[in-house]
Amino acid sequence: MSRLSRVTDTGVGRALRARVTGWLRVLLGDLWTVRADPLPPSTWLRWLPHGLLCLAAFGVALGGAGDLGDNGHLPPGLALVAAAGQGSAVVLAMWRPVPAWWLSLGMFTLIAVTVRTRMGFDLETYTWPWTAAGIIAELLVLLLLALRVPTRAVVAALAVTAFLTWVFESMWTGEPYDTTGVLAVCLFTIVVILGSALRGRREARAQLVEQTTLTAEERTRRTLLEERGRIARELHDVVAHHMSVISIQAQVAPHLVENPSDELRENLAGIRQNALEALIELRRVLGVLRSEHTGPGDAPDGSGDGTAPHAPQPTLDRLDALVENTRAVGREVATDISGERRPLPPGVELSAYRIVQEALSNALRHAPGANITVRLTYEPDGLEVEIVNGRPNGPPPPSTGAGHGLLGMRERVAMLGGTMTAHPWHWDGFRVTAFLPDTPPVDNPGTDHPTAPRKGTS
Repeated sequence: MSRLSRVTDTGVGRALRARVTGWLRVLLGDLWTVRADPLPPSTWLRWLPHGLLCLAAFGVALGGAGDLGDNGHLPPGLALVAAAGQGSAVVLAMWRPVPAWWLSLGMFTLIAVTVRTRMGFDLETYTWPWTAAGIIAELLVLLLLALRVPTRAVVAALAVTAFLTWVFESMWTGEPYDTTGVLAVCLFTIVVILGSALRGRREARAQLVEQTTLTAEERTRRTLLEERGRIARELHDVVAHHMSVISIQAQVAPHLVENPSDELRENLAGIRQNALEALIELRRVLGVLRSEHTGPGDAPDGSGDGTAPHAPQPTLDRLDALVENTRAVGREVATDISGERRPLPPGVELSAYRIVQEALSNALRHAPGANITVRLTYEPDGLEVEIVNGRPNGPPPPSTGAGHGLLGMRERVAMLGGTMTAHPWHWDGFRVTAFLPDTPPVDNPGTDHPTAPRKGTS
């Protein structure tokens, strides 16, 4: 009994010490670190500059009223109105910068004229024509103006402000004063240059984002056209085969009928002639499409299975060879074929082969060392293809491909009126599932066709 108690006490003590040690380790990691912990995005932070400008406008109005009353010797009511006008110009500039500039310039003219008529009390101590509050208000207004209007407009506003300052200083003589015109114009010029530079930088970034968006859209559109051209090249052989069979059957049919009528011979000859003309046009289209083909393999980027452009298109009979090529590079690939295997339409077989080929290429490229499983399920109304790769053993190497393999798969499935899903799988794996019907609908083919939901598809 005592031995059991000692063992129990020892286990409880070890658990308690482990918990305390773990807590201390976590606490040390929280306090002894230099990681970045930014503030979460907040709505009120967007209004912080507006609040600061309103606070600055209140300071301009309050300080300007006291300065004009004490040092400018203006009546309290006039001093308050003039200072409030300068502060209001700062607030108005947040929404209407041009009217705010005119308001600020008008308040400057009013204050300069009224103060000049009352100068002589404190000579050599009062600044004119710009007061300290007026300079601050004009700086803020010109900055907000330069951030929103074209450069020519803000330069014109600066020129008008400098000209009006020069008019007051050069043409209005009389009592001596401490001039502020040169200092004010220099500060205004610096603010205009800074605001124009910031505005130009913002416009350049906006144009860059717009150009990047347009480039991405154009790249997607070009990729889609390339995939459709590739699919058209591959399906040409299938269509040409059927047209050739029609032509041959139309040529042989009169010999299989005893004493065929002239109408029958004429109709069969027309069928054969139309089939031959359609076959010639198909070959012309194929010549145009293949003239843009530069790679040695099936795909435009050379990522095909190494067949020549004019070689017969592959079917599911070559699936074993495709899997063996993948195993030859050191990957473990398992195949699972269920259902009653039967011949499928050539377009379905070709699309299924290409989907498996592209999925295996993606697994080799983006999931190094992962196991791959290929499943084919023959169902009464079509074929279900599923390719699943497990968790990779390491980070994928940099890829130089165009990155449109899934787009090509979706185009093939849409052409046949099937359904397809591609999404991450358990433990960092990936799964591609596609269902290809035997008889695709002719009214609205595509992945969005309202078909009955199937297992593992959407």
